[in-house]
Amino acid sequence: MIDSLHARLRDATQAAHEALERDLDWEARVATLPGYRALLVRLRGFHAAYEPAIAAALADAAFFDPRRRLPALDADLHALDRAAPDTVPAPAAPRLDGAGAALGALYVLEGSTLGGAVIGRHVARLHGEGVPLAYYAGRGRATGPLWREFRKRLDGLPEAEAAAAFAAGIATFEAMRGWLTMSEG
Repeated sequence: MIDSLHARLRDATQAAHEALERDLDWEARVATLPGYRALLVRLRGFHAAYEPAIAAALADAAFFDPRRRLPALDADLHALDRAAPDTVPAPAAPRLDGAGAALGALYVLEGSTLGGAVIGRHVARLHGEGVPLAYYAGRGRATGPLWREFRKRLDGLPEAEAAAAFAAGIATFEAMRGWLTMSEG
């Protein structure tokens, strides 16, 4: 039996995923409210670069729009600052040629939605009720159905596009790691 494309993508990106988790040191980053805000700013920049590129490559707003996380990041930053930051740095937008590459990149962002709930609970325990957690709260009851729909789309990808999905998934984890751990000097 051939493993699903999702399982193969998870295996292909495992080392890059582990490097991101190892180097991000999210617990130290969110230990203070300024550190939490700084992490949200970096995440906002990353999503600002990647979400439009994924949307353009997929060309399926009905599928992608419920997965956008920029509004949640903006809501959190507004709640912390009472105004959105004037400028938020962002990495270069990725080049995603086709659905395979787009789904490989989206795999990283979708997975962070699932894992983010752990971070959100930690931030809430540290900083108490009222700390803005729209980004880390995920999508509530929609989380499971959206993840299953994503996996179905990924697993339905033609085999000829699998290599593009693997390459984009690895590249997205590496770009996220580089962007989120970059010294802000």
